[in-house]
Amino acid sequence: MLLELQKVTKSFGENRVLRGIDLKAHSGSAFGVLGRNGAGKTTMIRIIMEVFRADEGRVLLDGKPLKRGMLRTGYLPEERGMYPKKTVMEQLVYFGELAGLKSPAAKKNALRLLERLGMGDTAARKLQTLSKGNQQKIQFVATLIAEPELVVLDEPFSGLDPVNAMLLKDLVRELVAKGALVFFSSHQMNYVEEFCNEIAILHGGNIVTRGEISQLKRNHDRLRIVVQSSQSERIADFAKTLDFISGAKAEDSAVTIQMIAQENKGQLLSALSAQGFDIDSFAVWEPSLQDIFVNATKEVQV
Repeated sequence: MLLELQKVTKSFGENRVLRGIDLKAHSGSAFGVLGRNGAGKTTMIRIIMEVFRADEGRVLLDGKPLKRGMLRTGYLPEERGMYPKKTVMEQLVYFGELAGLKSPAAKKNALRLLERLGMGDTAARKLQTLSKGNQQKIQFVATLIAEPELVVLDEPFSGLDPVNAMLLKDLVRELVAKGALVFFSSHQMNYVEEFCNEIAILHGGNIVTRGEISQLKRNHDRLRIVVQSSQSERIADFAKTLDFISGAKAEDSAVTIQMIAQENKGQLLSALSAQGFDIDSFAVWEPSLQDIFVNATKEVQV
């Protein structure tokens, strides 16, 4: 399954929120959508989910215009919306029916997912009696109740403790393994990096960076070497004497060394080895996803 956005634009009054978005995402993978507040992430997601239409451009599924009913979808919005005075099972069955399930199938799926999350005893309880974290897990169950093929998760782990986050992460991994297409939007970069092979970074309504995370990291400046060693101060002092090194800084048990050219990597390792330093690791520094995000949204002018 291939989902495509082609030249998608959207304005609200004079505010142009999306400015010609092009994007491709394949089933059996998680695709990360990143951006500052107001970048257009939620608008793009709502167009994919057919909450509203694009002003221009197309959303295609396997080359055909995406229309309601072409695939099963699940949407976990950042703004949670359930019914606090209704029981958990009442509203899960209701959401299952909205997604096209018959009542018995909705109840069966709800019970299975509740048990999976250790919440089988909450089915008859009113939502408002549950903790905030457990209410969020119920909303997650509502998102997955119809076994969706396309899942959009907007800040899914916000406010969850590590144990509950782990339970939900396992379900997301299973969705991907079963061939679902997961769109993942979060300000928590560690989660995006954990789940997603590919990302798109939105800024001012444009996609300013896209691609596989591993390749985006490799495209970055690879002139920095990080050496882990208990002799970091001595290594830094020695590195500064080498004519192909432009700087070195020790911090705790690591030293960051700036080379003049990528070809100097072998020379540096040989020089350090010749001095007999006790080296635990020697690696090219790679930016974190947060570094990539900050650089992409800081440098681009819209």
